[in-house]
Amino acid sequence: MEKNIIMTKKTIEFIKELILAVLMALLFTIFIISHNKIPSPSMVSTINEGDHILTNMLPYYYRDPHRGEIVVFKQGDENWIKRVIGEPFDKIDILNGEIYVNDVRLDESEYLAEEGVSTPRLEVMSITFPYEVPSGHYFLMGDNRQQSHDSRYLGAIKRENIYGKGWIKVYPFNQVGIFN
Repeated sequence: MEKNIIMTKKTIEFIKELILAVLMALLFTIFIISHNKIPSPSMVSTINEGDHILTNMLPYYYRDPHRGEIVVFKQGDENWIKRVIGEPFDKIDILNGEIYVNDVRLDESEYLAEEGVSTPRLEVMSITFPYEVPSGHYFLMGDNRQQSHDSRYLGAIKRENIYGKGWIKVYPFNQVGIFN
């Protein structure tokens, strides 16, 4: 009888620890780190379609995104991944396929495979350039400009929809690494 009581107590302790571990993991993935599978080729060659990344949500609890960062945001019911090009009140212009922010050409050679390809397709463009980024919004673009549905077509994205910073590529395993 005493042996059964001891086993029951150990079982209850194990179940409590298991529930606590699951709750901690759940809270961790809701508020700190999330996993995202890349759904489209819009960020090639930085991130390829089908890659898996971890998104760090901590930075954007205490600061806003900065130009050049890879961010994850809600677009409808989906998570999208793009790069910050313009911050609130920036003037964005596209001339001869190049991006200008506040009349200064943006050097994107570090992450664009091909320069001079940022001109949007006119038949689907919903904004006009030069474009001033509204307060509380960010101008986001994919690194694969020819296959990215981004702020050139959607307009700027509300800050409240941006929830995380692209942090680490975790799959494929031969490309694991931290984003700059």
